[in-house]
Amino acid sequence: MELKEYDFKPDYNKSNSDIAEDFFLPAMRSSYKYDRITGYFGSTIYIIAWSALQEFVNNGGKIRIICSPIISDADKNAMTEGYSAINDVIVKESLSKELEELFAFDSLSKPARALACLVAEGIIDVRIAVPESGMEPDLERLFHDKVGIFTDKNDNAVGFRGSMNETFQGLSDSGNLESIDVFPSWIDARDTQRVQSAKNYFERLWNKIEPNVLVYDFPDAVRKSLIEKSNGYDWRTLSKEIATGISLAKKWAPNKRNASKLPRKHQLTALENWVNNGRRGILEHATGSGKTFTAICAIREALERGKSILVLVPSKELLKQWRIEIENNINDIPIRYLMCGDGHNSWKTDNTLQLWTRPSNQKKITIAIMDTACSSKFIRSVVSGAQLLLVADEVHRIGSQARRNILKIDAGERLGLSATPIRYGDPDGTSAIFDYFGGVVQPVFSLEDAIKSDVLTKYYYHPLQVHLTSKEQEAWQTISKEISRLIARSNKNREPINNIISANPQLQIKLLARARIVKQATNKTSLALETIKKYYKEGQKWIVYCDNQYQMNNVISLLLNNKYDAYEYHSEMKGDRIETLNYFCKYGGILVSIRCLDEGVDIPSTTHALILASSKNPREFIQRRGRILRRYPGKHFAQLYDAIVMPEASYEEDATGNSIVLAELSRAIQFGEWAENPSCVADLRIIARRYGIDYHEIKDGGLEDDNDNEKKSE
Repeated sequence: MELKEYDFKPDYNKSNSDIAEDFFLPAMRSSYKYDRITGYFGSTIYIIAWSALQEFVNNGGKIRIICSPIISDADKNAMTEGYSAINDVIVKESLSKELEELFAFDSLSKPARALACLVAEGIIDVRIAVPESGMEPDLERLFHDKVGIFTDKNDNAVGFRGSMNETFQGLSDSGNLESIDVFPSWIDARDTQRVQSAKNYFERLWNKIEPNVLVYDFPDAVRKSLIEKSNGYDWRTLSKEIATGISLAKKWAPNKRNASKLPRKHQLTALENWVNNGRRGILEHATGSGKTFTAICAIREALERGKSILVLVPSKELLKQWRIEIENNINDIPIRYLMCGDGHNSWKTDNTLQLWTRPSNQKKITIAIMDTACSSKFIRSVVSGAQLLLVADEVHRIGSQARRNILKIDAGERLGLSATPIRYGDPDGTSAIFDYFGGVVQPVFSLEDAIKSDVLTKYYYHPLQVHLTSKEQEAWQTISKEISRLIARSNKNREPINNIISANPQLQIKLLARARIVKQATNKTSLALETIKKYYKEGQKWIVYCDNQYQMNNVISLLLNNKYDAYEYHSEMKGDRIETLNYFCKYGGILVSIRCLDEGVDIPSTTHALILASSKNPREFIQRRGRILRRYPGKHFAQLYDAIVMPEASYEEDATGNSIVLAELSRAIQFGEWAENPSCVADLRIIARRYGIDYHEIKDGGLEDDNDNEKKSE
């Protein structure tokens, strides 16, 4: 087809158009020349219009790209006017760095490799433009607006201008498509003039005759590197593989009308494997890796198949957050919601819950707090059957003795979510969860995977030692002796220690009481002030994470008395929580908090965290770390400071104090393993050797702590 045969609209907007399908792909299929003035090489040049690219190349198509390098202010100052050897080096180094970053990410490796093939075959040619001060306003706007021109063999042309990038994220609907203005050459004189003006600018730039812009040929060294990366690959094969991936992602997209977000590779694989497992299983994905979004993809697909949805959450915070997340991601179809718990009691009357969970032609989602859902009345009211998809967020919470009642709901489809689904020290609870949901769906996506794939921010870890007082040490020793006696009485058959703990409620109470001595250690308060004095700088965004209200109040008072910008943040606070977060994100300061990192609250702008709330439960500190590592613009690294409690000095040589060190190191080793500063692990090894502890045997220790961290919300 010729370009003239398409009835292109004057403009396309992300909110009501699929810019790729409606404009970009048809234009490419009908053209043999595509000229583009765009942004940075790495973020815009690799074309993702794969279904149209084959036809474009068959037409004899060629692509010319004019883009800009990413240059630091220092390099800009170093660049001289006119051409010079210094400029050549700066441009080459900038492009080389962008190339390295492209190939470093697994999700971008195929598009980047296909780009290399297209450059090697001469289908794509690139020149680099470095605007100088004094550039004409029209040309400056062209660079900013990313102008492109398609031309067919009859010399018909269609130009566009706007905030559109034909990147992997852009045309696959998961990133930066915004809006474009379109001007065909055959409609009227005004559009013809706009197309010709854009062509003229492009040719003057390409031929290096435009004032106030230095234009460079693509550096030979960078071209050679691209050609090397293309060896052994064929862009046609790669494009088919990419198209298959995009098709699968669109199949699972929660929004079918110009989806703004698509699932990543690990999410797609998990969803497909979940289906192959009879739509049953647990997603063991790190905090921050998109578990909620993955589940919403499954929910959308289930709604399309006429299923009723029951979502279970552990807290009132997540009750609200889940509805918001679903509404934000599925906004192209009408959905009716039933909320249960935290004062939402309509499910109890007029058979409402039965109506919401039975087979229906309407799209219905029930969201319930687990402490509500485990009640006998709730269980009786749910209509079990093949029509029901049950999604359990933080699925490990269902394994507690009281909540296992939920597992009586016979849902045809089941999906559990947790960064750490195993219940530490509770094999019975773990077994109940795994039997009901059908085990873990591959792939497991660990915190290490999330950091390596750039889903979470890299971090530095700083363990800070703090000692128990003599009184606290004495209390620890007393309870430890009681624990030892209880274990000795129960260990007649030499059972694993975790089995003994899970079967003995009195022993569990003693263990939790002993753990609180470490969590609430008096010297942690002064450590907080010392750490802030030493490392805090005005404008930074710190969270000091406390164990309880008493500890939090002491820390806030101490910081305020020393003139620091500190304020509290927790679920029961009197002030406006949203306003507090807005202030924190805008101005920084020190947020002193309890529980928020365990309740599903994300504060991604946080750059520094001091964790005073020691935990023997690996899940808690894994969650806290994951939430602190959420990505945020301008946040390249996070700094994590952790209070590591040691026995009181006079007890350091006493072997009975080792259980304190064991509990603390089992957490701290987890923090240090994937940090950017390996020296922190070396320090922990020294501590372990001092107490005769095998460093490698304590990583997986832990104790489930349901009663201490879960609050009932009816």
